[in-house]
Amino acid sequence: MFIRADMNDTIATGHMMRCLSIADEIRALGEEVIFITADHEADNLLSERGYQNRILNTLWSDMESELPQITAILREKPGSRILIDSYRVTPRYLAELTKAADTSYIDDINSFVYPVRNLICYACYWKDFRYQERYKNTKLYLGVEYTPLRKEFSHCGPKKISQEMENILIISGGTDNQNILRKLLMEVRKAGFRRINVVCGRYYHYFDQLTAEAREWENVFISRHTSDMKSYFDEADLVISAGGTTLYELCACGTPAISYSIADNQLGNVRQFDEEGLIVYVGDARYDGIENKISLLIGRYTCEERSRRSCEMQRYIDGRGASRLARVLTN
Repeated sequence: MFIRADMNDTIATGHMMRCLSIADEIRALGEEVIFITADHEADNLLSERGYQNRILNTLWSDMESELPQITAILREKPGSRILIDSYRVTPRYLAELTKAADTSYIDDINSFVYPVRNLICYACYWKDFRYQERYKNTKLYLGVEYTPLRKEFSHCGPKKISQEMENILIISGGTDNQNILRKLLMEVRKAGFRRINVVCGRYYHYFDQLTAEAREWENVFISRHTSDMKSYFDEADLVISAGGTTLYELCACGTPAISYSIADNQLGNVRQFDEEGLIVYVGDARYDGIENKISLLIGRYTCEERSRRSCEMQRYIDGRGASRLARVLTN
């Protein structure tokens, strides 16, 4: 099984991380997984996780330019299967890969009709795309039951809800070019919580400055990207998070949260989770002064409200989507 994905300071780590969750489950079924990337950016991460990486030495943003190299790789193994996860695909790119292999594509933006054998959309707003009307010869795997979370999110017990909110977690995902983390931290600090954790993404460029500034605050703890986010979620009474796969992880853990958006591809998530009554959406941090709204929203999260939302969140996401997709992709 091949997986084609990239990560860098422009697209962050989301595509790669969800692919790794699926890869781990495929490997658990006894099948080899080989990643294909445009460049060396993911080398360390993939090596740490024990995966081989075939590097194309091409531009990640121009996927058609890699067609000669990637189709040659696929044809090395007759009957190859490949999972593609990138917003930079084109109709021609996918059509050419489908001639060479059994193709599966993860979508959450509905750019065009994807010429692939299998189409996956776990996004909570998948119904907006009306896939069934537009795809007749493609197998569709739709809905939050296919959300590819890491193994540790697949068997979460009920969240223990504290009477008082004492531990707050602030996160932004892989990137934060506008330094929203600092703005949120400055606001949340005013409330006097016992502990405030801030977890910065792999491509957060202000880490040193924020760490130096936080040394003066006894209740603020800054850390960089970690493979054990679940421990932070379990400890937190409330999480303030950007949209993305993190919101699905929070649902699996049952950890109450407030969301904000920092990219267009997060808007569907944050709005739908808000409409479902699961995670309140405070606004788009690129354009709105969301930090001023955070304190007002935090005040609404009583113990009873957090308990109610926690139960609803865990009913919505069971955390076993990666296992379901592994079975789909290997059958």
